[in-house]
Amino acid sequence: MGRLDGQALLKRLPKVRGRLEPDAPLADLTWFRAGGAAEVLFTPADEADLADFLQGTPGDVPVYVIGVGSNLLVRDGGVPGVVIRLGKAFAEVSEEQGHRVRAGTAALDVRVARFALEKSIDALTFLRGIPGTIGGALRMNAGAYGGETKDILIEARAVDRLGKIHVLSNADMKYSYRHSGAAEDLVFTQALLQGRAGDPAEIAAAMDKITASREATQPVKSRTGGSTFKNPPGNKSWQLIDKAGMRGFAVGPAKVSDLHCNFLINEGGATASEIEELGETVRARVKETSGIALDWEIKRIGLRPGEGS
Repeated sequence: MGRLDGQALLKRLPKVRGRLEPDAPLADLTWFRAGGAAEVLFTPADEADLADFLQGTPGDVPVYVIGVGSNLLVRDGGVPGVVIRLGKAFAEVSEEQGHRVRAGTAALDVRVARFALEKSIDALTFLRGIPGTIGGALRMNAGAYGGETKDILIEARAVDRLGKIHVLSNADMKYSYRHSGAAEDLVFTQALLQGRAGDPAEIAAAMDKITASREATQPVKSRTGGSTFKNPPGNKSWQLIDKAGMRGFAVGPAKVSDLHCNFLINEGGATASEIEELGETVRARVKETSGIALDWEIKRIGLRPGEGS
């Protein structure tokens, strides 16, 4: 693959009602505030526009989907192909009978939690503790504070690479810890979530407790990608990292958080390469000291500098 060329790729893509942007910087769309550009960034007007685009896009063009970039590292060499970012058209949230909530996949998890509170719907409270969107929660079975996506999902709506609409049941998602076995080419557009009747005061109190806990134990106001590594069976990643002596360790302006050492922080001006190098150094040190190999929870996409040139 040669150097990324968004203008050339645009000529191969179908017409859309949404927005196609060549050579679009992605750093400001991620919480790390680091990384390269998308060869083409696509913001679809609605689900039909997304389906038409996927159907008309040549099969050899890579397609990636990002949310608000809360658990994402975009490598400095940029992302070849098309990056899809779902916008306001996919952010609607509504109530359905039986204490159910239908949410577009661009809706923030915290917004869905607050909506459920407004409707006196319990069981969705844990979403308050997840930085990101419903789409990301669907893809990785996101969870926090005793709940996870598989506990509340009834069905998910998605578009495949050929532009066909699918409705997947909870079982179809093939969930395991922080993972979905659903086809990688699916672009999720909507989720139907099952709650239960709840007391607004109790739900609000639980949400306040989650908020206080996050602020006390996580670097929520820093440039971070959230929880970096999955917890290995029977262990907690932060404890393994701490025992390996990596709390506060840095590679340039990329640093392991002093507050919660399963969080990596961009202290200002860190490249994606430095952040990834830091993460790999942590993994190597944990493997040396405990014999346990940590798996990345943060999704990494794109090319390293010099790759593909």
